[in-house]
Amino acid sequence: MQTSQSHPPTHYLLAFSRIVTGMVFIFSGFIKANDPTGFGYKLEEYFHVFGTVFLNDHAVAIAVVICGLEMLLGVLLLLGFWGRTVAWGLLLLILFFTFLTFYSAFFEVVTSCGCFGDAIPLTPWQSFGKDLVLLLLILVIFINREQIRPLVSDRYTQSIITVVVVVISLGIGIYTLNFLPFIDFLPYKKGNNLPKLMTLPEGQVGDQYEIIYTLKNKATGVEKRVSDKVYLAEELWKDENWEIIGDPESKLVKKGYQIAIPDLLISDANGDDVTHELIENPYYNLLIVAWDLEKTNTEALRKINALVMNAAEAYNVRAVLLTASSTQEAERISDELNLLTEIFYADAVPLKSMVRANPGVLLMQHGTVIDKWHYNTLPDFDTLDQLYFSKAYQDE
Repeated sequence: MQTSQSHPPTHYLLAFSRIVTGMVFIFSGFIKANDPTGFGYKLEEYFHVFGTVFLNDHAVAIAVVICGLEMLLGVLLLLGFWGRTVAWGLLLLILFFTFLTFYSAFFEVVTSCGCFGDAIPLTPWQSFGKDLVLLLLILVIFINREQIRPLVSDRYTQSIITVVVVVISLGIGIYTLNFLPFIDFLPYKKGNNLPKLMTLPEGQVGDQYEIIYTLKNKATGVEKRVSDKVYLAEELWKDENWEIIGDPESKLVKKGYQIAIPDLLISDANGDDVTHELIENPYYNLLIVAWDLEKTNTEALRKINALVMNAAEAYNVRAVLLTASSTQEAERISDELNLLTEIFYADAVPLKSMVRANPGVLLMQHGTVIDKWHYNTLPDFDTLDQLYFSKAYQDE
């Protein structure tokens, strides 16, 4: 009886809420800090929806701060430091997140919230449900915030630990931003075979759609909507009393197998498709990805160009530059830097997924990603030669 008085039910509920909320915030912050560039792209979608596109240039910096704040609040909540301040921070943050996910789901403006990055894709409604649960837990924490007791009572020690947590929380995002994610959850990760991920596996069925026609009776003016199956089965196309008006609509009937890479299309300056020719090259080849040449690191391109020159001279390694920029911009920067690469074009979306760097480099062979680098981590030619090129030459 004495135990129940010293530990009332609210004590256990508060402890449970703190542990669950703290762990979720730490995990959510870390998994997004693993890829702040990707989270920044997601923020740009929200900026577009709310008419704040002027923030696009700062999206990645904002992403790093948000990820760091999530991890910081999660750790401080578990440690019990600055209880009232942390409770207020959690409440304001979850209210903002809950509004954002509800707005995205209800108005169907953002198809994936990015709460857990690319590691655990959630639909907006799933994210909204998750935020509602967290909101309830955080309300328990907020109401009982005065009962939160720190694991370490000394304020000086608390301050030192808090500073360390701040540095680590922000440092993770800054590190992965300037190098590459610790864990690559995207389909272009090292070891993946791109052609296989671009095709539907045998035995799998893709999304199934039906076509909806709007028909109008020429005599009565009555309109009706029918599916393509009904249209063909009842041979309405033979009935001269009915005519199709407007454009047919495509409606998803059944969700099928989702191809990991559905949108990669590489073309040359003439618009000809060269996707498979490039990615299925049986020899080592270097893909330099600079999706936006206006914002790319030109000094990094110079260093990559020197590497390409050595690789081409020693082993005739093919090197291509992939970009979403215009032909004029590509030719301008190619002339300015005397680039030795061939230049091809693709949509920005798959290029951003290939490597979280502008520019970044992929080493490929037979359609498989052998390795990939941020421009800050790209090894010199001698290292690449020792690791890859010379071995392949000896094997031949």
